[in-house]
Amino acid sequence: MRDRLSPWGWLVGAAAVSVAVAAAWIGYSSVAIPHRLRLPPALHGKRRETRGRSGRLSHYVAGEGPPLLLIHSINAAGSAYEVRPIFERLAVRRRVYAVDLPGFGFSDRRPRRYDVALFVEALHDMLEVIEEEHGSTPVDALALSLSAEFLARAALERPRFRSLTLVAPTGLMPLDSRRVGPPGSNREIPGVAAIAGARPWSRALFDLLSSGPSIRFFLERTFGSSNIDEGLWHYDYLTSHQPDAQHAVYAFLCGRLFSRDMRRVYERLTLPIWVPHGVRGAFADVSGAHWTARRPNWRLRSFATGAMPHFEQPREFAQQLEAFLDECGAAMQASNGLARPLSVADAPGFSP
Repeated sequence: MRDRLSPWGWLVGAAAVSVAVAAAWIGYSSVAIPHRLRLPPALHGKRRETRGRSGRLSHYVAGEGPPLLLIHSINAAGSAYEVRPIFERLAVRRRVYAVDLPGFGFSDRRPRRYDVALFVEALHDMLEVIEEEHGSTPVDALALSLSAEFLARAALERPRFRSLTLVAPTGLMPLDSRRVGPPGSNREIPGVAAIAGARPWSRALFDLLSSGPSIRFFLERTFGSSNIDEGLWHYDYLTSHQPDAQHAVYAFLCGRLFSRDMRRVYERLTLPIWVPHGVRGAFADVSGAHWTARRPNWRLRSFATGAMPHFEQPREFAQQLEAFLDECGAAMQASNGLARPLSVADAPGFSP
């Protein structure tokens, strides 16, 4: 009888099979998976580009009135499409700007270091774009998920914002409430980004993350249901199948874009903040926000949805957002029209 393989033999055999499968997938990825799909505009507004400290930055503009900046989330397939329902409804009364953050959409995706500072710089670049049209008019801004952290930092660094709307923001889950690390520190796992981004498997690995089923799985976790927005799923697939789409995503996956000091950053904000969030899905737990009950400038509002209430209840979401923005405008007028961001003293009526 043939001798049975030793444990070492099984290990070598398994390793050989794994290498063969990986090599086959890398070859399939480079030959059979498209990486230059035609990418249509995410929104119906006019698409523009600017060059600033964050590089080439694409954004959409529509409507007339007070300026409102919209910022999509960070994930394997992020783009301005994520704010589409808000953009379309709010453009009726406001001048709405929706940005493609660095590494996403039509913005610069080249290989470089993607970190918190870069995304905050992108928001400062957008402020300068808005200033060209509106001068010193205070800006209302809305950000989704992780981008809420970038917006909070930008608001502290440059007091040009009148109000912040943070949709299902990171940093408010139970463990996040203890994120009081050193200023500027992050949660990066050393080596992960370098290994994932190494050739020859960098793009092949990302193709697994950005496959149609993978995107659908992530969206179902986000919506907390299989009833996702199919238009968003389709656009996610297109925008993730572009040249260099993987670089910003690996910075996200290794934890580099998550700040360890967000509790401190959030606590320093004094302007009006509205936090709409869902009650189901993987990103519904905001119980770590208990400390905001003692902050009169914070207001939390739950929707019977997943983490993107503006897709599931677009009309109600837009109405409540408009009410919040109008209230901020009225408070500013009541404070003699001061051309500066509101503070708690300016808007004592704001409460959770």
